[in-house]
Amino acid sequence: MRRLASTEGLTEVQREIVETVRRFVDKEILPVAGDLERRDEYPAEIVAGLREMGLFGLTIPEAYGGLGESLLTYALCVEELSRGWMSVSGIVNTHFIVAHLLVHHGTEEQRDHFLPRMATGEVRGAFSMSEPGLGSDVAAIATRGVRAADGGFRLSGQKMWLTNGGSAHLVAVLCRTDEGLPADAPPHRSLTTFLVEKEPGFGRVRAGLTIPGKIDKMGYKGVDTTEMVLDEFPVPANRVLGGTTGRGFYQMMDGVEVGRVNVAARGCGVALRAFELGISYAQRRRAFGRPIAEHQAIQFRLAEMAVRVEAAHGLMVRAARAKDAGRRNDLEAGMAKYLAAEYCKEVVEDSFRIHGGYGFSKEFEIERLYREAPMLLIGEGTAEIQKMIIGRRLLDEYRLPD
Repeated sequence: MRRLASTEGLTEVQREIVETVRRFVDKEILPVAGDLERRDEYPAEIVAGLREMGLFGLTIPEAYGGLGESLLTYALCVEELSRGWMSVSGIVNTHFIVAHLLVHHGTEEQRDHFLPRMATGEVRGAFSMSEPGLGSDVAAIATRGVRAADGGFRLSGQKMWLTNGGSAHLVAVLCRTDEGLPADAPPHRSLTTFLVEKEPGFGRVRAGLTIPGKIDKMGYKGVDTTEMVLDEFPVPANRVLGGTTGRGFYQMMDGVEVGRVNVAARGCGVALRAFELGISYAQRRRAFGRPIAEHQAIQFRLAEMAVRVEAAHGLMVRAARAKDAGRRNDLEAGMAKYLAAEYCKEVVEDSFRIHGGYGFSKEFEIERLYREAPMLLIGEGTAEIQKMIIGRRLLDEYRLPD
């Protein structure tokens, strides 16, 4: 049992699930992650293993064929997967968010139709908010859903940064609808989430729906990140999430909230792996006649790394438990995402420094982590967005009486 990033108060079932994922990571992911990453290859065999373990249905209720586990259990599994290869956690993350949206906001028909197949991994999900010129201003979405004569909608626009855009079967897409709203209505009230079904692949995958090739990224390889182009793409009325237009902003923000816990868990996993690599290398590498781990400067660096790993893990667990308890957790999720991403960057860099010149070589795993960590600084909202959320919520909590 490792000392760092352990979690108190888990049930026997939770411990068994997390330990099973940890063993899978050690046996099936860590030995092949480097080669797959260098080839930017989708980890099909690893995904098959995740399906066999039931991870795609981890949080889906038992009534729909899932395991019915908590956000905390899921976050701890994501931490383990990211310790092996962060891209694998990305494959399950967007799927998890779409399942969460369906469980908490979908109609009964939508849940019955999608969730059993999502639980087995037969149908895998992606979600889409961002656009080429959008950034963090979600309310400025330009992709539109226009009501058609048959009662459905026609979607037109360009979406950006879809994780699993090519491999997903179902995409939750945020669009503007403007149905029956006054001209001075707040922009977020005109947003609607549509459930777009498609076949995996690239190019024109359905009439009116194109998934261009994968975006070539600095890191976070293997998992496909794409654009999505919609041109009068038809969506039936029963594929409006929840059955009512104008609720998309609140639905997606709920998804992003649990997504921030996920990104925090990724940061914890990558930081933990960087610490493992650093402390191992420091004991094997010799300088001035002894292992560099015996030099006080290296010990100080390792101590700082360990404290950051523990602090980020603790805040991530707290945010997950708050959501599981049914409490509003945007403050905790924002804090966890912000701290875990920043500390991950610092721990990875410290491990990189411990490796010295070898850290710059692609033969050493830390080189891959050094390229992957920056994605966490912007995924599910930048540090500036997290600090804005945290600041506003703190003012709400500590507001002086009138």
